Amino acid sequence: MLRGSLFGTAWMIGLSVRPYLVSRAVDDGLRAGDDAALLLWVAAIVVAGVGLSYLGIMRHRTMTFVREDATARSAAVLLRQLARIGAVLPRRLAAGEVATVGGSDIGYTSQVLTLTGPGVGAVVAYGVIAVVLWSVSPFLALCVLVGVPAIALVVGPLLRRLERAESVYREQQGALTTRAGDIVAGLRVLAGVGGRGLFARRYAAGSRRLLAEGYRVGAVNSWIDALTVAIPGLFLAAVVWLAARMAVTGDITIGQLVAVYGYVATLIVPVWFLLEGSYQLIRGRVAAGRIVALLNLVPDDDAGPAARPEGDPPATVPAARPPGIPTVPRRPGDLHDPATGLTVPAGRLVGVAAADPGEADALADRLGRYVPGGVTWGGVPLAAISLDEVRARILVADHDSYLFAGTLRDILRAGRAGDGRRAGHPAHAGGDARLTAGLRAASAEEIVDALPAGLDTPLGARARTLSGGQRQRVRLARALLAEPEVLILLDPTSAVDAHTEARIAARLRAARAGRTTIVLTTSPLLLGHADTVAHLRGGRIVGTGTHPELLDRDRRYRELVARDGDAADRDPSAGAEGALR
Repeated sequence: MLRGSLFGTAWMIGLSVRPYLVSRAVDDGLRAGDDAALLLWVAAIVVAGVGLSYLGIMRHRTMTFVREDATARSAAVLLRQLARIGAVLPRRLAAGEVATVGGSDIGYTSQVLTLTGPGVGAVVAYGVIAVVLWSVSPFLALCVLVGVPAIALVVGPLLRRLERAESVYREQQGALTTRAGDIVAGLRVLAGVGGRGLFARRYAAGSRRLLAEGYRVGAVNSWIDALTVAIPGLFLAAVVWLAARMAVTGDITIGQLVAVYGYVATLIVPVWFLLEGSYQLIRGRVAAGRIVALLNLVPDDDAGPAARPEGDPPATVPAARPPGIPTVPRRPGDLHDPATGLTVPAGRLVGVAAADPGEADALADRLGRYVPGGVTWGGVPLAAISLDEVRARILVADHDSYLFAGTLRDILRAGRAGDGRRAGHPAHAGGDARLTAGLRAASAEEIVDALPAGLDTPLGARARTLSGGQRQRVRLARALLAEPEVLILLDPTSAVDAHTEARIAARLRAARAGRTTIVLTTSPLLLGHADTVAHLRGGRIVGTGTHPELLDRDRRYRELVARDGDAADRDPSAGAEGALR
């Protein structure tokens, strides 16, 4: 920025040099009839033009570097923040707000930094031109010194109005972007329940409101743009008129008249930069406020114990722990949620059938420590354990979790090395054999067989080229390959057919043998393979037992999990296989 300021100052001062050279060419060359002097001053004008071109190029190049560098640095800061706050983000900010901050607000703030080059140059050039004009006519110099601040006073109220209008517009734009994202994400569901028209009308109404607000912003901005051009033009006309009157009376020479015109015309450039910079500053302040609001978000337990320094790799056991800070025992421990009364024995496969899907989600969030709760693990409060340790050992796998772009191999490996789990885990180094085992457990082998390049087939963001059931099985395979001590699966087979679901149910038990697994689902196929099933209703566990036992004695559980033909009701002892028949 210092380099840009130096180039910008030299460029703008250089603009004021040329009028002086032209005036000398007129007075010393043309009026005096001296061809040699005329050629000398013309050569000086050409050299000055070349120098100004170089300075202008370097100023623009430097400011472009400043802008792009600031954008990259800000994006990196934002990305680190998003990774740090994790699950807090969707509860505090809408997706559209995050998209707007990352998509445009960073660019607006970076643009403000480019004001330093022309901004410093504009102020220095303003002072230089005033001094030069004083040598020609103190009266004209006073007109310039008073006229430029007067322009700022005229445009100032419009800039404040623009800031208010821009703030409202940016807020509404973020909300509408969020709604658009929600509609796109749930388009298939909306079509199934006939809600596309309703949401389309709501989006259209919100779009019209945003359009009206955009017109208000545009109206203020158009006045600023018009005044940015008109006022300096009127100012130039007034000063030149005064200079012409002085030339007629003989107070200044013809060459000085030409120079005054050049000085004032040159002054329009820094004035325009200052006015344009004021608008960019207003827009940048609005954008910076939104960025700062996101950067101020902290995880629920940001001040929690054993926080890992930024940049350190996650570890199963923190390298050092202050005295008195509890840790989970090395041996498997039971998970207990006092809010519902659920206890999950270590090393068992437990199914949880919730009458309300929202209660299942809330339970998963508490067990995974995504929201505050009184959950204990091996008798130790989960909130007292290092968050890195919790993330390394407990995995909550949503059936609709995000799939990043990349090859299928990369997507599956992300589950083993990403999301705060152990990068040095044996699964990370096991090669394709482990990938194949994970895919088989998720009944996803045929997905690989159907892809043109198998595991090396590139998939776009969200793997949209795969069907919903295929994406769900890829997510399940990724979660199994992570091999966490505790795996919490949220409805992992909601998008697959019954035959595939039966295979997954049987293979899941084998794949997770000896490790704690919690499956929140109402699928009788999955529940039939669980060691224990808990019936969650009204926020409490109202019954526990095996799937056949609950079918036999709990009418509401039977109604909750019953499928076509109530097969499970007719043969409760058959478990999952009876339900499938």
